[in-house]
Amino acid sequence: MVYDIAIIGSGMAGMTACLYALRNNKSVLLLEKESVGGQIAESPRVENYPTQKSISGSELADKLFEQIDELGVNLEVEKVVGLEKKDDIFDIKGEYASYEARSVIIATGCKHRPLGLQGEDKLVGKGVYYCALCDGPFFTGQEVSLIGDANSALQYALLLSGMCKKVHMFTLFDHFFGEKTLQDAVKKASNIEITHSVKAVKLSGNDALESITFEREDGTTFEHKTKAVFVAIGQVPDNKAFEKLAELDKAGYIVAGEDCTTKTAGLFVAGDCRTKAVRQVATAIADGAVAAMGAVSYLGQEGGKK
Repeated sequence: MVYDIAIIGSGMAGMTACLYALRNNKSVLLLEKESVGGQIAESPRVENYPTQKSISGSELADKLFEQIDELGVNLEVEKVVGLEKKDDIFDIKGEYASYEARSVIIATGCKHRPLGLQGEDKLVGKGVYYCALCDGPFFTGQEVSLIGDANSALQYALLLSGMCKKVHMFTLFDHFFGEKTLQDAVKKASNIEITHSVKAVKLSGNDALESITFEREDGTTFEHKTKAVFVAIGQVPDNKAFEKLAELDKAGYIVAGEDCTTKTAGLFVAGDCRTKAVRQVATAIADGAVAAMGAVSYLGQEGGKK
């Protein structure tokens, strides 16, 4: 089957694109490599979404998926590893199968940035974690560590402080970069201990994390004993599979403006995976709408007609 629009990624941008495409009577294929919702589903509280004073990210994502599911979206659990265009048809190569569509919207978002330390990959799930909502409950009543200084790290610190005995928070710089309300809440929490201006340089432990070595600004180091560290130091895009048809900047983001178009006709991009100044749930949703309407318009032109 050749779909009208294939959307790669089921975060808020991708699902919003589905919503607009389906409401324009287009056949839509949604491809997701992991779980529906993207990174917003990991957020314990979303308080900057219009009409919702406070809602969990997972609930927000579930509501949107229910909406597009009722409209008839076709969902496939598939990791996309390649994308080509032959004449007016896009050939989407997955790990398990291939798919065809007349237009494609890339909405792959970003993934968690690792510390980049030796042995880190072997300790993932064995003391090194990137999602406090997912793995924090395993350490209820215990002491944990956290590395990061922006909004995600501040949210993680507050979440962990509600279930853990103590949270040891480490930042690279001498201040936080997140929203003031989050900063104030973290500073007021009695069981969050903050250490500024240090850099993680070594993870120790064979079968499980035992300690982290940090380096101070003056070059001296110290060892912090811990069984669990939550890493929240930013995100990186995963757009390598699309580099033939979409231009990538030095950081790996797809180069696109507010119209969400790429260098290839019929190929659009939405959400955190594109070059943009602000990466928030509201801007992801806006991108999804813009990209979908761009795809609908493209399908009405000669190059995208059936």
